[in-house]
Amino acid sequence: MLMRLIISAIALFIVGAVRPSSLDEAAAAERPNFVWLVSEDNSIHYMKLFDPHGTDTPHIARLAATGLVFENAFSNAPVCSVARTTLITSCYAPRLGTQYHRRSVMVPMPSGLRMFPAYLHGAGYYTTNRHKKDYNAVESPDTWDESSPRATWRNRRPGQPFFHMQSFGTTHESSLHFDEQTYEREPTVTDPQKVFVAPYHPDTPLFRYTVAKYHDNIRTMDQQIGEIIAALEADGLLDDTFVFYFGDHGGVLPRGKGYAYESGLHVPLVVHIPQNFLHLSPFARGTRVQGFVEFVDFGPTVLHLAGVPLPAGIDGEPFLGQRISAEEVQRRDEALGYADRFDEKYDLVRTLRKGRFEYVRSYQPYNFDGLQNNYRYIMLAYRQWRELFRAGKLDEVQSQFFRPRPPEMLFDIQADPHETRNLANDPQYADTLIKLRNRLRERLEAMPDLSFYPESYLVGAAFSDPVSFGKEHRAQIAALIDIADLSLLPYEQAKPRIHSALESRDPWHRYWGLIVCSCFANQARPHIDQATQLMHHDESLLVRTRAAEFLGLIGAADPRPTLLDCLAKTNDPVEANLILNTVVLLRDGEPGYPMTITEAEVSPAVRDNQEVQRRLAYFAAPDGIPDNPRGKTGGRR
Repeated sequence: MLMRLIISAIALFIVGAVRPSSLDEAAAAERPNFVWLVSEDNSIHYMKLFDPHGTDTPHIARLAATGLVFENAFSNAPVCSVARTTLITSCYAPRLGTQYHRRSVMVPMPSGLRMFPAYLHGAGYYTTNRHKKDYNAVESPDTWDESSPRATWRNRRPGQPFFHMQSFGTTHESSLHFDEQTYEREPTVTDPQKVFVAPYHPDTPLFRYTVAKYHDNIRTMDQQIGEIIAALEADGLLDDTFVFYFGDHGGVLPRGKGYAYESGLHVPLVVHIPQNFLHLSPFARGTRVQGFVEFVDFGPTVLHLAGVPLPAGIDGEPFLGQRISAEEVQRRDEALGYADRFDEKYDLVRTLRKGRFEYVRSYQPYNFDGLQNNYRYIMLAYRQWRELFRAGKLDEVQSQFFRPRPPEMLFDIQADPHETRNLANDPQYADTLIKLRNRLRERLEAMPDLSFYPESYLVGAAFSDPVSFGKEHRAQIAALIDIADLSLLPYEQAKPRIHSALESRDPWHRYWGLIVCSCFANQARPHIDQATQLMHHDESLLVRTRAAEFLGLIGAADPRPTLLDCLAKTNDPVEANLILNTVVLLRDGEPGYPMTITEAEVSPAVRDNQEVQRRLAYFAAPDGIPDNPRGKTGGRR
């Protein structure tokens, strides 16, 4: 073992001294290989390895037998592009400006920082991706030797160590976009009568069929994972290769993908520890690790295992490798989550999982979870869920998806794994609530979190260099968080500061003051006169929109003339989509304002934007389900 460590150290010295093409192959072979096997749209709740209600995955279970099961692994975002960008950058997305799905613009990586496979590549590794990327940041050309549907480790030079990433779309959300004919005529292998239906879902034959079909897909995915493991064995590589299996975020039953709950963020993670590199794991094979790991940690872990120095400017920390203590990893108990825009649907949610508790902070809680998102509502189960709500056939827990959320929610995951009982107002948990509230705020300010500016402003002012912008505007971001957090105070205590925000010369103070008014709803009626003035006369179209939103939500004024005027005046497609989000909220939520928007009512400069197209398609559909829910671009989301 000592000799192996000495040789590895020599090999790493050589990597720094010569070009990768001249590496001594024998020395290179002393470094481990890495394979990431990534299934799409999987939370822990559907695999028996993690949840008793899940399905069997024997090939992944075999990896677990020769490795580690991480019971608390978290995607930082509940959707593909944001989650995968977090993975590849090792950085929190709201700090980098990569938090929106789909991106409005590609943003640059922070100065001096590259995506982590580029550091492996520079150290002599052969890096391949098969083949999904979905990044929101600009990739440097040295990230991958090959990224294609045919990429494989087998094209490397003899003896060259490798990093291979492969994604499996079998379990993707689109696999559940079946039609009525399929539902009626194609039975599932899994018995629908034996599946578990989450308490927030209606227990209907359609939901049971959808869960059963998802179980079938997971078993197919497991077989595909097994084929890759068999290929590594056939090549004589398994004893030298760390194999990570994980889901790219949660999903994909309703309230999974796209929603910042455990169902959208808590992912399965299994890491095979190769026989020849047992010394690099602080845990014995077969251990179920309780410590928390996040997507920002995965890249640093691979770099550390490979002996590659961690670059400055990343957010993650390694959880395997030399000098990593099992005790320290087991003590880790925090995971950060973020949810912003999902295609055309806006939200602004931050979560902090701390030990057994999850704290959920909804900064615009009136944007209820079930607000129209065209891609979500392709799924028949989503449609049925909404139909049952509108018909008054759901219980309180099942109905919450279609109602405004509280600004704060606190869940005891150990006692309530499906997050159905909000403890935020329970005096018994007051200390826990305050501790997690303060800790989340501390983390957002330290980041700093760019999402306290609207996306349209960031595109023009920040996205040429988002990290530098955040550093320069750290104090203003903290001030905006201060205003946003007024919604957590008793109204009478918050009232004078809301008044000041609405009178501020800073448009984003006014913007957030109005959002806080909407959070307080009818309690904020003393601000009607201020909001009316802003709705009619403010220089910012988004401030006018937020004023119309508040007055519309409480029934104090008809918001439609203002919203139509703002839509006609904006030439910014991102700003137009923000306005359209408010239109859909006020049309589909309470009290409800009948409204249809056509292409004639938006500026020609914004009509071809794919998110705007999705909203226009929704307005054009008589039953609220557009013929082309994806908009003009189509494609898997």
